[in-house]
Amino acid sequence: MEGFNDKKTFSEALEALKVKRIDKYIIRKFLGTFFFSIVLILTIAVVFDFAEKIDNFMEKEAPVKAIIFDYYFNFIPYFATLFAPLFVFISVIFFTSKMAINTEIIAILNSGMSFRRMMWPYLISAVVIAVFAFLLTNFIIPRANLKRMEFEDKYYRSASRKVTVENIHRMVFKNIYVFMGSYNPISQRGQNFTIERFNDEGKLESKLSSPTVVFDTATNKWSAMNYILREIADEKEIITRGEQLDTTLTIKPSDFSRDPGFVGTMTYKELDDYISLLQLQGSDELKLFLIEKHRRFSNPFAVFILTLIGVSLSSRKVRGGIGMNIGIGLILSFSYILFLQFASQFSLKGNLNPMLAMWIPNILYTFIALTLYKMAPK
Repeated sequence: MEGFNDKKTFSEALEALKVKRIDKYIIRKFLGTFFFSIVLILTIAVVFDFAEKIDNFMEKEAPVKAIIFDYYFNFIPYFATLFAPLFVFISVIFFTSKMAINTEIIAILNSGMSFRRMMWPYLISAVVIAVFAFLLTNFIIPRANLKRMEFEDKYYRSASRKVTVENIHRMVFKNIYVFMGSYNPISQRGQNFTIERFNDEGKLESKLSSPTVVFDTATNKWSAMNYILREIADEKEIITRGEQLDTTLTIKPSDFSRDPGFVGTMTYKELDDYISLLQLQGSDELKLFLIEKHRRFSNPFAVFILTLIGVSLSSRKVRGGIGMNIGIGLILSFSYILFLQFASQFSLKGNLNPMLAMWIPNILYTFIALTLYKMAPK
């Protein structure tokens, strides 16, 4: 008998979660407002971006086809996913406030539907947007960013992005470390170059020093010029000097001269593999790529948090109307973005763990969302 009651309760729960007419109405309102606001702001962004760059396009004779298909067709999805959580928040605030003013929320609650059950269509809509944003960010937009950046380098930017890199430290193999005082990506030359090999006990076995190292594009090898090689074995030291010595380093010139936007051109698998390589090399760039990896998960999750905050804030009639709710919503959303930027900078410049940096804003705003949810009209 008890099992029958449990089965009945489970069936009732499933029945309660079935999408009803009111659910379809809210989903249509949610997704419709979201995509309308995205299209509106993207139109404005494209107009302003084109007005800013038209002189460069004309000066470098960029083809109209390339401007439309290589640049703006790849610019639009990048910009849309970048601010998707913000537009979700604004959309929820806008249409839910309008429903509250028209007493639709009161009618829904008075019909016997609980506030928790009313959140169901909001959750469905948030899942659609979050999954869509996740797939775009990890698999579609990286390829689009690559084409967009290639277009910018060819028709927009007046100079190369690449600059001299200083104080490069890498672990290229187990117990083998490379140091380069500076590297010029144009000449592909490095200064004050050393390779040190240690044994498992941490004792130095050999050290190659060279004032200049050059990358040979024909052989894809680094050549140490005017080198000095010290080899230590059985407490004896052998010193060898020479004019040129080819090395078998696993690092490439592109590893030293990556554009800051390079991180956005990698799919999730490519990003994960590259992080493993940077961990092996002991690269200073590791934090930047770890931040990007965790950001690609935390941003879609933010859609659910901001949706809950938006519904909790705007489901109540307030004296200031929609304007008051949108104002509060904008303050919260921009504070979220600001907090996220602060956390990422603390991670890059300090000792804050990259994963923690990307999830701290979500954790904090989850508590804010739950507090507002408890205060919402039931």
